[in-house]
Amino acid sequence: MSQHGVGPRAVTRSVAFLTAGVLAVPALTGCGSEDPAGKPLAAPDIQPAGRDRIADGSTLRWAVDSVPDTLNTFQSDADTTTLRVAQAALPSMFRMNADGRPERNPAYLESAEVVETEPKQVVLYKLNQQAVWSDGREIGAADFAAQWRALSGKNTAYWTARNAGYDRIQKIERGDNALEVRVTFSRPYADWRSLFSPLYPKDVMGTPDSFNDGARKKLKVTAGPFTVKKVDREDDEITLARNPRWWGRPAKLSEIVLRTVPRDKRTAELAAGTLDVAEIDPAAARRITVAARPQSSSSPLTGPGAGARKKLRKASVRYAGQQQALRGFEVRKSLEPAFTQLALNGAEGPLADERVRRAVARALDRKELAKAVLKPLGLPAVPVGSHLALSGQAHYADSSGALGDQDTKEAQALLADAGWVRGGPLKEQKKKQKEEKKAAGAEGEKTSGEDNKAHGGQDPADHLAHDGRPYQHPARGGAPGAYAPEGTAAPANRETAPLAKDGKPLTLRFVLPSGPGSQTLRTVADRISRMLERVGIGTDISRVSDESYFKDHIASGQYDLALYSWPATAFPATDARPVYAKPVPAADGSLNVEQNYTRVGTDQVDQLFDEAVSTLDEGKSRSLIRKADSRIWAAAGSIPLFQRPELIAARKNLVNAGAFGFGTPVYEDMGFLKKGAKPASGPSAKGSSAR
Repeated sequence: MSQHGVGPRAVTRSVAFLTAGVLAVPALTGCGSEDPAGKPLAAPDIQPAGRDRIADGSTLRWAVDSVPDTLNTFQSDADTTTLRVAQAALPSMFRMNADGRPERNPAYLESAEVVETEPKQVVLYKLNQQAVWSDGREIGAADFAAQWRALSGKNTAYWTARNAGYDRIQKIERGDNALEVRVTFSRPYADWRSLFSPLYPKDVMGTPDSFNDGARKKLKVTAGPFTVKKVDREDDEITLARNPRWWGRPAKLSEIVLRTVPRDKRTAELAAGTLDVAEIDPAAARRITVAARPQSSSSPLTGPGAGARKKLRKASVRYAGQQQALRGFEVRKSLEPAFTQLALNGAEGPLADERVRRAVARALDRKELAKAVLKPLGLPAVPVGSHLALSGQAHYADSSGALGDQDTKEAQALLADAGWVRGGPLKEQKKKQKEEKKAAGAEGEKTSGEDNKAHGGQDPADHLAHDGRPYQHPARGGAPGAYAPEGTAAPANRETAPLAKDGKPLTLRFVLPSGPGSQTLRTVADRISRMLERVGIGTDISRVSDESYFKDHIASGQYDLALYSWPATAFPATDARPVYAKPVPAADGSLNVEQNYTRVGTDQVDQLFDEAVSTLDEGKSRSLIRKADSRIWAAAGSIPLFQRPELIAARKNLVNAGAFGFGTPVYEDMGFLKKGAKPASGPSAKGSSAR
């Protein structure tokens, strides 16, 4: 799983919405008009170079978040490193281009197309005649059939994370020759290009035992430019080596070492020369950028006497040395194929009322939030306009108009319509006031502000923030003190008082991760809290450990508001459906939410997804996806905010690697420039690898 989000599409897409007559859904762009998908907001930044300029035989040391528990991308505990290994070592019939759209992978496919639609959909794959597994066996129909049977969902002995698409296949057979594979579907399947990427050998997929255990710790048989040479769990690294049976352009690197390095340790490792490329946070990116500037100050210590103390002197020398070493690196940046959203739990509490959810959404200035995160990084600060795709992808269209832009008055009107009023009496307040009157004596003497506790009668010490400082209630400006006794005239600042209903204040529990890599989320949360405060909505921010954030809070529904990310895939009809599907009661009485952690959904949206995935008319399928997105916006179960930044520290002489954006990495083209060769410059320095 990616940080506070979910893993890639191959792992799982694991982080009516419209009430009739309330909101109108805007008309979709008609045929013949400009394509609403637009262009990607940011290009890949990988320092492209031709293969003739790349040295042969180097080792690339690449930081990853973990050595995964499994190398099988179709198991629930697979992660982004699992996918990275699969991309380098296994066949993939289709891969993503720089626009986030699937394209045929010529290393494995001569062609793939729908050859029949009646009475059944049939896709004919024509394989590259040179494509072989590392044991010498040809890739063929037997491998396709074994993967289908394993992932079809018919045999529960296979511990699969997902079956989408494979459950629609009726049969797989050899075509006119060994290089042809015919796949017949029992029901039409629009996203057929999502299948068999990656493709595992029949040795892995052939039996439940081999599927469940055989590919967890190692991959004996592969078919990519690299093989899995070693998985070292003691040293927390995976070594990939050149595949001697690879039939394509030989890999320029002899080895790729994927090594576990915590995010907060990566800057030091880069400076020490033990890493060549690593995903980094904005703070590390600033350090590397500063190090590259001519005549920049290397020392973080300022002020008189800073060098007088030995400890500070050592720190200064160490920092200066690291800055000098970091001059050999640069920051490559793009936008990930993923977006950060504000999730609103609609299962219970105030947010079960769609008017309150829409009020939260209308209180947000999404442009300001995107600007706060992306502008300092030099990336396009454009809010995401879709739940189901990103700008440049085929299914993208900005459907946020179904909900509307920031509008304080409209947000307040929605809250008033839902029965929330400013300065209303609070039950806990009244009880506390009576206790205070009694304690003060018959004369009704007032207790001191020090003794009169805030937060509805609770001691502020019970609400210490995780940094140990006193809890500051956003809706009250953190000011201690009691409300005026009953019968006292309303204070002059009543318009800033929290909203209340049935004696309870409108305060939402905002759950956030507390780890070192979550500072951006916490900054965004603070801004959101201030925006909500302006319309009378209070927030109670609760920071929890990264380990428990998703499992114990998001997935279990223990939150009102939360920030996490979803990937945007090229196949939203398949991958996004479980994220927005209507929760249904399970046989044991629990609620089956699939991956819809906001618990908001309707039959209408489900129907639109079902229609989109079942039509082979690509234009019609895109139209249905965009219509579904409009209705998802209207319900305000989740509010897309901004595309996630992708910041990569890379050695300056490393080429065809870095911030890949939408594109699938081309591992055989990665490498280091030959001595004397210079990197590309100007606009050509961004883009996909030279082919």
